[in-house]
Amino acid sequence: PEQLEFLANIVRLYRGEAPEAEAGSAALLAEKFPEGRYRDVAGLCKAATCAEIEAQGWSLNPGRYVGVGERAADGFDFKERLEELNETLTALNSEAEMLQALINEHVTALLESPTS
Repeated sequence: PEQLEFLANIVRLYRGEAPEAEAGSAALLAEKFPEGRYRDVAGLCKAATCAEIEAQGWSLNPGRYVGVGERAADGFDFKERLEELNETLTALNSEAEMLQALINEHVTALLESPTS
């Protein structure tokens, strides 16, 4: 309920309406919107213009506009972590290709060898 109210309050702030705090979203609102009025927040919300949407091929995928925040709530840098994970994935993919080639060689050798 708190997060749902928080999201609804973002819309209320955008519309210039007073937010509600019955479900306990006041702390989140104060953290993200300290001035008590709507503003774009990286990783959370953005009021995209028609020109920005047109430039994105009329895509309404939120990630194209909102992006990611500077740091996640638990203190790690998302971009840095994603780069680390991508490096690991690249290394694992290379290893998988080598193993696949080795398996193919062994299977071919088994199929070509005379059976006893």
